[in-house]
This record gives sequence, structure tokens and C-alpha cells, in this order.
Amino acid sequence: MEPQQNWAPGTFALLGGGRTRDDVSLEATVRRELAEEVPGLTVEGLAPYAVEEATSVDGLAVPVQVFEACWRGDPEAVDLQEGVLLRWFTPYMLERLNLSPGLGDLIHQHAADHPPVGSPPAPARLLLDEAPEGTELHIVSVHLYLEDNHGRILLGLRHPDSVYAGNTWHFLAGHCEREEAVSCLVREAREEAGLVIEPSDVELVHLVHLVDSPSARPRIGLVFRARAWSGTPTVLEPDRCVEWRFWNPKDLPAAVVPYTRQAIDAVLAGGLYSQTGWDRR
Repeated sequence: MEPQQNWAPGTFALLGGGRTRDDVSLEATVRRELAEEVPGLTVEGLAPYAVEEATSVDGLAVPVQVFEACWRGDPEAVDLQEGVLLRWFTPYMLERLNLSPGLGDLIHQHAADHPPVGSPPAPARLLLDEAPEGTELHIVSVHLYLEDNHGRILLGLRHPDSVYAGNTWHFLAGHCEREEAVSCLVREAREEAGLVIEPSDVELVHLVHLVDSPSARPRIGLVFRARAWSGTPTVLEPDRCVEWRFWNPKDLPAAVVPYTRQAIDAVLAGGLYSQTGWDRR
């Protein structure tokens, strides 16, 4: 893909252009445009793929024939005549790019229609596409370190049937989705306990790097302190948590998630980092 120079400047788009009177077919248009934009780029298996719709400068809907083809060349080795950059991108990198309208959906659909033969499932492809060889993807979770006016810390009693740490006290916590960590914390506090926290009132006080077993995916647990909040802790997800209670950090219940206890002790001591489980690998 290349960034557009005139129409929609600064966006990445497919190579291509408009048909002229001298083009005997749309395929001829594609080949002419490729020769003009990237001399020497020769594709194989050129064939129609889909018809998309674009809006012209005067507001009219214009059909656009999209072709598919194969090229395995080095984009840095060609002589790009139009646009400013030509690069390979995987479908999993598209959200980072400023794309022309509808292009992301089109590429994802093409990838779904043409999975590589013998390709691994999507999470494994994500690792292969975006991470250096040997990298282990981590799960990122957020934890709320919330103190009341008496210095007691909020913990929740997990449901007895919970897959993880049933009938055990734990931070208000959750896993990051496609969101930054503080937003995740704010969302989880609202959804799980009805607490309203402003992002500006949140500070990172500890990070715990843990692994539960040799076969488990490693985790990075971010522990955030909320300096201020509103609301009363309320059980809003009873299938996960059956009770919220403030505890004296020096007199915690016996059944506390081990790394939760470890993180609380570290925060009280001013420690920013701890780790657990790595000696069991």
C-alpha cells in the first residue's frame, strides 16, 4: 500500500487509478497504473476480486473494481513514482494506519477469503506477524488498590464456582481489551462495583510479573491506586464476586490470592515491582 499524495493526503491506499479512453479493459487500466506508479513491478494472477463504492468530489457514488494479484518483491527496491511510501502490512497492523475509507474492511475480508494454506490460527499469526521471533505474548491485567479513610484496602470475595481463585479475596481486577490500561481500570471499577473514578485520579503503584504454571501464558499485572472516587462498592457481577469489603492491610483474611497479598505488601513497602511463579517453569 502507499500513502495518497493528492486525494486524501496522508492516507494509505491500494495502488491504482482511473480508466482512460485508451484502456481496452479494466485489467489494462490496472497494468498501466502499476507501470506508471511503480515501474518494474510485475504481478502474477491478476483477477477481479470485488466491486467497491467510492464517493467522487462532486458527491456521486462511483463503482471501483478491485483486483487481486501476487507480488513478492521488496517495496524498498522499486522506483516509486507516485505517492511517498510503499510498504507491506499484515491485516493485524491495519488499525495503526490511516487508511482510505473502507479499505480496512476490504483487506480483512480478502484475508478471510484467502487464508494461507496450513496457516496457524489468528492468535498465532498475530504473534508471527507482529512480534520478534521467540517473543512470548503476555496477558495484561489491571488491579484497583483502593483505600478508605481508615487506610483499609478494598477486596472482593470471588464466587465459589469461579474458574480462577474461587472463594478467595482479590483486588477488583480485569483484563485489558483493546484499550489503554487506565481506561480499563475505570471501566472495570464501574462495571464490577459501581465506582466512578476519574483517570486523572489514578496512579500506577506496582507491577507484578507472574506465571501460574509452565504451560500458562505469562501475565503482567498493573496495580493502580485511585486517589479519589465516588460511589459505594456494590456487587454488580454476582457470578464473579459475592462481596466487597475493606480490610486492614496488616490483617488480611487467610484466603487471599497470593500475588494480591504480595502486591499489597510491596505497595506498603514502596516497592514498584515483584514477580512470582517463574521458579516453577
